[in-house]
Amino acid sequence: MNLQPFLEYTLLGLPVAHITIALAIFLFALLFKNILAAIILKPFKTIAKRTKTTTDDKLILVAEEPLKFSIILVGAYIATLWLPFSNFDRVVDLIIKSFITFMIFWILYRIVDSFSNIFNFFSSKFGKELSEDIQHFMIKTMRALIIVLGIMAVLQEWGINVSAFVASLGLGGLAFALAAKDTVANLFGSLVIFTDRPFKVGDWIETPAVEGMIEEIGIRSTKIRTFAQALVSMPNATLANTPITNWSRMGKRRVKTRLGLTYNTSVEQMQMILKEIKAMLKKHPDVHQETILVSFDEFDNSALSIFLYFFTKTTVWLEYLHVREDVNFKIMEIVARNGAQFAFPSQTLYVESLPK
Repeated sequence: MNLQPFLEYTLLGLPVAHITIALAIFLFALLFKNILAAIILKPFKTIAKRTKTTTDDKLILVAEEPLKFSIILVGAYIATLWLPFSNFDRVVDLIIKSFITFMIFWILYRIVDSFSNIFNFFSSKFGKELSEDIQHFMIKTMRALIIVLGIMAVLQEWGINVSAFVASLGLGGLAFALAAKDTVANLFGSLVIFTDRPFKVGDWIETPAVEGMIEEIGIRSTKIRTFAQALVSMPNATLANTPITNWSRMGKRRVKTRLGLTYNTSVEQMQMILKEIKAMLKKHPDVHQETILVSFDEFDNSALSIFLYFFTKTTVWLEYLHVREDVNFKIMEIVARNGAQFAFPSQTLYVESLPK
């Protein structure tokens, strides 16, 4: 079969033979990129297996996908050499340079993902509870920075003065900044939360606006699950400037209450009841021994008032209620054992004489 006439045929002024060769080179690079990349990386992987660290393994993994893309890029470049578009040489050079710049920043982007544990060294300074949130924040910031710098570098390759372009934004940039002021405020609010650490995920907090458990600390907002199981998303800028009561940070939980005994309780009974209640609290395994106050301090309208002030060791709400219940039962036993009675609100009416 004589292919000479076919090879001499031209398409758009180019020999069909050149077009065929160019397509073959590009398709070869496209179809065999994985095999070629494996051949190139094989000696490096062999060396990496002999080392004790995993850093070289991660670097090879980072370079693998960009290398495959580079093979396609080289194939495309060699293919263009068979298509002598002299008028488009400048454009081809710019495209090649743009792709090389893209690959460099793509590798940097992949390095941020593969070596994210490096950020853990810095985020751990903020405490174990917030280190994960800080780490995510740093990774997202680095990704955004690499993307922006990459776009600026590509534009610079095409002769676009990025500095002049940014400066020319002028009033538009100011308007954008004003529109984004809330976002910036929330960003700085998240930094305040990360550095001051007023709470962590799982803490029970109370603010003038909401009370509940911290479910997620984000860059823009913090999600709080209320006790009614509603999810409240509060902007970090607002939360950073709001008084926060962190009930989970309590070392002990306060009990402040009063007992009322009837007025027919004798002095001896009152003294013995006070003594036994105080002894019971001092021996109770769940009562904090630092502060225990038991005192007969007031004559109320219908009762002899005993003031109780102490703390439980636990801060968990359910356990706290169990301790209070146990203490109340023991107080009832003490009062009953000493022959006294609890008072209830009452009034006595004395009538001097009745009308005839």
